[in-house]
Amino acid sequence: MARTQKDYLADLLAEEAAAETASAAPTATPLPAPAEPEPAPRVARTRGTTLLGRESALARVASGEVRQVTQLLLDPARVRIWPGNARVYGHLTEDNVRELIDSIIAENGQKVPAVVRRVEGDPDHDFEVIAGTRRHFAISWLRAHSYPDMQFVAQVAQLDDEAAFRLADLENRARKDVSDLERARNYAEALKSHYDNHLTRMAERLKLSKGWLSKMIKVAGIPDGVIAAFASPSDVQLKPAYPLAQALDDKVAAKAILAEARALAREQGERRAHGHAVIGASDVLRRLLAAPAGPAEAETLFSWSMPNGRPALSVLSVNRQGVTVRLHAGSGAEHGHFLNAFKEALEQLEREGRGLQR
Repeated sequence: MARTQKDYLADLLAEEAAAETASAAPTATPLPAPAEPEPAPRVARTRGTTLLGRESALARVASGEVRQVTQLLLDPARVRIWPGNARVYGHLTEDNVRELIDSIIAENGQKVPAVVRRVEGDPDHDFEVIAGTRRHFAISWLRAHSYPDMQFVAQVAQLDDEAAFRLADLENRARKDVSDLERARNYAEALKSHYDNHLTRMAERLKLSKGWLSKMIKVAGIPDGVIAAFASPSDVQLKPAYPLAQALDDKVAAKAILAEARALAREQGERRAHGHAVIGASDVLRRLLAAPAGPAEAETLFSWSMPNGRPALSVLSVNRQGVTVRLHAGSGAEHGHFLNAFKEALEQLEREGRGLQR
C-alpha cells in the first residue's frame, strides 16, 4: 500500500501533536537574562514568549498549515451514536466493557478522546460518535453508577459520511471485540450508501483486497434466521462462514439450511435454560452445511413391527448415556403394543450384552 493505516488515521484525526509542536516552536529570539533576574520581569518575559508562541500557532492554523482540533467535555446523554459504525451499541454490556470502565476509574477520567461531529435538527443531541462507542458506553454507565460528574471527552471533526465511515472502520480493525459479522454487515451497508455498489472503488478507498471485501459482503447476506442457530453472532467468522453463505444461493439448499437453523436455535435456547453448554460454532456449521443432504440413515439395532408389517418401535443407538428409541407414527400400534415392543427390545439388548445394566 502507498500509505500505511497509521498515516491514514493521522490525516483524518488531525493529530494534536502537530498543533502542540507548532505552539512550542520558537518564534522570537528571547533577550539575554540578567545575571540576577527579578521575579516580576521573569514572569513578564515568560508570559510574552508564551503569547508569541500562541499567536504563531494561531496564525499557522488560520493559514491552513495546521488543522485545529477542538476537544470538549460532554454529557454523553447529549451525544448519540452514529449508525454507520460497525459496532452494535446494543451488544455492549457492563461485563464486556468492564476493563475500560475500571481503567477510566483508575485514571480519574477518560484519557483517550472519542471523535464526534456536530448534528443539526436533533433537539435531544448536539453531537454523534464516529469513533469511541465503547468510551461513550463506559462514561454513560459510570454516570449512572456513582460517578455523576464523569465527562465524555471528545474531539470534534468535520467529516462527511464516507470519511466518517473510513475513520470508524480503521479504528474497528484494531478491535478484537468487533465481530466479522458486524464488520461484514457494516461494509454491505456502506457499499450501498457511500460507494453506489462499486466494490472496486470501495476496496481502493479502504485500502483492502477486493477479493477479501467481496467475501465479507457475501457473509453479510446470511439471514438472521440462520445466524440465530449460533450461540452468538460473534461466532460467525469470515473463513468458515463463507461456504455457508455460498450454499444459501441454492434455493432448495437454503430451505433445508433454514429448517435446520430453526431446530438449532431451539436447542440452543433449551441448553441455556437448563444451564448446559451451548453448541459450538464448528458443530453448528457442520449441521447447517449437511442439512441439504438430508438426515443420515441411522443403523437400526432392533425393530418391532405390527402384523401389518409397519414398524412400531426401533432401537437406534446404545451407548453409555442410554438407549435411543424411536416410536413410529402410523403403525396402528396401541399403548399395550408399545409396552410389549419395548420389553422385547430391552430383553434383546440384554442377550447381546448391550443392556442398561452393563
